[in-house]
Amino acid sequence: MSVDSLLIECLLSPERAATLAPAEWESLVCQGQAAGLLGRLLVALESSGRLEQVPPAPRRHLEWTRVVIESQKRAVRWEADCLRRALADLEQPFVLLKGAAYVLAGLPAAQGRLFGDVDILVAREELATAEALLERHGWVGAKPDAYDQRYFRDWMHELPPLRHGARGTILDVHHGLLPVTARLKPDADRLRRAARPIPGEEGLWTLAPVDMVLHAACHLFHEGEFQRGLRDLMDLDSLLRHFGSEPGFWADLIPRAREMDLGRPLHYALRTSACLLATPIAPEVLEASNADGPPALLASLMDQLFLRVLGGGEERADRAAAFFLYLRAHAQRMPPHLLLPHLARKSWRALFGLEADSAP
Repeated sequence: MSVDSLLIECLLSPERAATLAPAEWESLVCQGQAAGLLGRLLVALESSGRLEQVPPAPRRHLEWTRVVIESQKRAVRWEADCLRRALADLEQPFVLLKGAAYVLAGLPAAQGRLFGDVDILVAREELATAEALLERHGWVGAKPDAYDQRYFRDWMHELPPLRHGARGTILDVHHGLLPVTARLKPDADRLRRAARPIPGEEGLWTLAPVDMVLHAACHLFHEGEFQRGLRDLMDLDSLLRHFGSEPGFWADLIPRAREMDLGRPLHYALRTSACLLATPIAPEVLEASNADGPPALLASLMDQLFLRVLGGGEERADRAAAFFLYLRAHAQRMPPHLLLPHLARKSWRALFGLEADSAP
């Protein structure tokens, strides 16, 4: 069994942890840390009453993760309040995305979740105003390189990352879900029009449930960011389980995906989540989603690539799958006349150890 498979098995069936040998516990903790899922493992073990059965050494790791998670939640709430005050003069409300949205909205996806930055969505026509307001309140550009500035401002769906001068927190300000140069063209204005205020959090908004799922799907299955891919898939699983009980959610999901030009990412998301995490998705929903998938032969190949990258397996094959999906993500993000010079620049910078400062 691969380490990733062991992690998934223990997350889905915490009773499996009671049978682990010391070496397996060491592997499980290391993989959980790398995947950003130690907190989720802690929640799974605690909810099932299995935490007491964990040996002392790995249990200390898990308990320390609880401290980190609670600290991050307090920090995210503080950042959200700072953003609410900083952006109060915007004509249209900003929308919290991903981890910050899960925390402020009290969603199950926030339980045990570790994260590092805050993401928001603003109207594109108010982007310059938002940036000026944020700079006035201490956020400054974290990528001074001229090429990186052009990359984000001309081609991407977000500003270059901002770092707060005093707190050091990172903020990503989005004006869309996918790059301007991407083949798929989801309409961010429709997302914002359907956004919902967070009860009890005046001035803070989240995406509508179906749109939250679509954002999670396109982030993982279009953008190809797999460093914390299993964590992102767990987010998706949690959102589907939680919102799936709401009336009309499943009936609205696929039509909304097609309306937003996100049928293909949702197709991959539903198939992969059902396969790896046993997400309860009705067969008729999966069947309807198949109409948005690729031809059968390519669908089978993509299934295997996503399962390898997210579920683990033989290391050399995993690296090959990750590299292919990396190229695929860039090909979907930019047309060839932009993509080839961009990848050449990234390769040159990586060769000289400068990649950490370059654009994605």
